[in-house]
Amino acid sequence: MMSDDGLITQLSIFVNNEPGRLAYIASVLKDCGINMHAFNLAESADFGILRAVVDDPEGSYSKLKAKGIIVKKTEVIGVLIEDTPGALFKAADVFGKAGINIEYGYAYSGKKASVFYIRVSDPGKAVEVLRQNGVRIMSSGEIRWGI
Repeated sequence: MMSDDGLITQLSIFVNNEPGRLAYIASVLKDCGINMHAFNLAESADFGILRAVVDDPEGSYSKLKAKGIIVKKTEVIGVLIEDTPGALFKAADVFGKAGINIEYGYAYSGKKASVFYIRVSDPGKAVEVLRQNGVRIMSSGEIRWGI
C-alpha cells in the first residue's frame, strides 16, 4: 500500500486499444478480487494504460502477472485536497516553487475528501516539500478504508 515514505504503489496495466479489451481487463481484475480505489485510463495510438490505486498492490501485481497481463508498478503521491476553488493551486504551487515537475495526475472525489494522485519527477523531494508546506498526503489506512 504505502510505506512511511509517503509514496503509494500504483499499478499501470497495459490495455490493447481494441474493442472489448478493457472489458477483458476488468473481468480479470474482478476474478482476481482486485479492488480499485481510483483509476485513470489514458490512450495512445496502439494501447491504453489503466493506472490504478488498489488495496494490495504487491498481491495484485503478482495475480495480474500470473494471468499474463502486462503490468508495471510505479510510485505516486496521494495529495488530499479540499473540494473548493483553488484547492489544487496549493500543491501545484509548492511543486513549482521547488522545481518538481508533475508528470501526470488523476483525481478521486470521495465522501469525506478528494485526492489528487500524482506522479512527479522527484517523489522523495515532493513528499518532503509537501509536508514542510502543510499539504496533507494520504496514509495507508485512508486508502484501504476509502476517504
